[in-house]
Amino acid sequence: MNLEEDVQSGQATGLNRLQFEHNPLPEIDLADVDGRLTFLGRPLKSPILISSMTGGTPGARRINRTLAEAAQLHGVALGIGSQRAAIETPSLAETFQVRDLAPDILLLANLGAVQLNYGYDASHCRRAVEMIGADAFGLAPERAPGSPPTRGRYALRGSSQADRSGLPCARGPGHRQRSRLGNLGDAARRLVEAGVAAIDVAGAGGTSWSQVEMHRARDDHQRNLAAAFRAWGLPTADAVRQVREALPDIPLIGSGGLRDGLDIAKCIALGADLGGMAGPFLRSAAVSVEAVSDALRLATAEVRTAMFATGSRTLADLRRARLLPHP
Repeated sequence: MNLEEDVQSGQATGLNRLQFEHNPLPEIDLADVDGRLTFLGRPLKSPILISSMTGGTPGARRINRTLAEAAQLHGVALGIGSQRAAIETPSLAETFQVRDLAPDILLLANLGAVQLNYGYDASHCRRAVEMIGADAFGLAPERAPGSPPTRGRYALRGSSQADRSGLPCARGPGHRQRSRLGNLGDAARRLVEAGVAAIDVAGAGGTSWSQVEMHRARDDHQRNLAAAFRAWGLPTADAVRQVREALPDIPLIGSGGLRDGLDIAKCIALGADLGGMAGPFLRSAAVSVEAVSDALRLATAEVRTAMFATGSRTLADLRRARLLPHP
């Protein structure tokens, strides 16, 4: 769907409104820049997550394995698409299995949070983790407004169930819809209280899942309803800032419409530990491992160059770099 249709959000990430204050005297060499970190117990060579995309079809198997091979080469994290299809049809598990190609990477399992309102529990979460040899478990956000299913009352209870899987649980509370609590930080606190160990903000500005549902709709009513919410959501820049202010120590991923390493660097300056991108890598994965590797090499170089230009030797230094309103 994402390769075939225009499913982009109708609003910007907010990162475009920001620019780094240039440091004309960085007092470091580019060779001094160190973008390594440890996230959820796994060492990473660069603060990049290839965000979850797909699974459940023969084509998805090729994409996931292409992404995994490139992630292993570059020492970055990888999220797998929702594994619900393989939980319900075990023969599809191979479309998600990539650990043989990527033994050292941070690998995130995935289920849609809404499934925890429809009979899934901690045992299903453990099955998703064991299926791919994951390091942590991710709960994908609820569906966009205007798209079925419509049950979201027990999302916090579901997060608590997922926590019983025995591995760190990451969840994205801001994806395409603003929390009814008013501030995303409030929602993030409640998720942590429910047992969530890390948060991916999945802010607005990238793929609009209401647009995805619009293209899937079977009638005009559902199609028009989904289309009305194309631009719904909290921009990624605001989402990262709100969650970090509310939870200074939570492992945090900034994602939602990131397009390059400079966007990743801005998310880190706003408080994220990693930046997650999907679209740029999905397009490359449709070509080859080499194409994904080139995309990762460029994104890493862009992060490092932003660090150098702000005088940031480490990612901790980059978090202190100053962001200014873009003129």
